Amino acid sequence: MSHFTTIKVQIKDGEVLCETLRELGYKVEQNALVRGYQGDKTEAEFVIRRSNGYDLGFRREGDDNYVLIADFWGARINQTQFVNEIQQKYAHKQLQKTAAEQGYTIEAEEVLEDGTVRVVVGRWV
Repeated sequence: MSHFTTIKVQIKDGEVLCETLRELGYKVEQNALVRGYQGDKTEAEFVIRRSNGYDLGFRREGDDNYVLIADFWGARINQTQFVNEIQQKYAHKQLQKTAAEQGYTIEAEEVLEDGTVRVVVGRWV
C-alpha cells in the first residue's frame, strides 16, 4: 500500500523550480525515484534526497503544473511551510526571468516586515 501523497503547487517552469530548490540549499537529483514507506518508490523530475529515506519530489502533472509528491508521514516536514518557502522563492525567480525577457530591469527590492518582497522594475523606452 503506497503512502505517497501529492500536493498541487503553482509551479509551471521546471528550470526555474530546479534553480529555486538549489538556491534554497537543497541537493536536487533530476529524473529520479522518490523513496517512501517500506521501500516504495515513485518517479519524479526533481528529487530532494533525505537522510531518513523519505524523499521529496516534484513531478509534472499534465501540461500545467508540478505536484509535490512525498510520503509526508515519514518525511516529517511542515508541508505548508515547505511549500510556501518554495513558492515564494519560485515566484521571485519567475518574476526576474519574465522581467528580463520583456526588457525590464530590477531597480529595487526590499523585504517588508510581513515577509512580502517588494520589487520595482523599470524599462527605458
